[in-house]
Amino acid sequence: MDWRVFGLIFVSLFVAELGDKTQLATMLFVADKESSKLTVFLAASAALIVASGLGVLAGSLMIEYINE
Repeated sequence: MDWRVFGLIFVSLFVAELGDKTQLATMLFVADKESSKLTVFLAASAALIVASGLGVLAGSLMIEYINE
């Protein structure tokens, strides 16, 4: 694994997500007294993982048809 690339991607996406509607929605779910913070954390994390996976899949498919 290339740790420089990992760090670049992590920092870029972390900064992009700050104050994003995803973060705001997560805060709203946590504010609900009936919701477990662990449940909200796990569900939000799973959703971001799936969304990122779709982005990787779409990028992999696009690179087959579009020249850099």
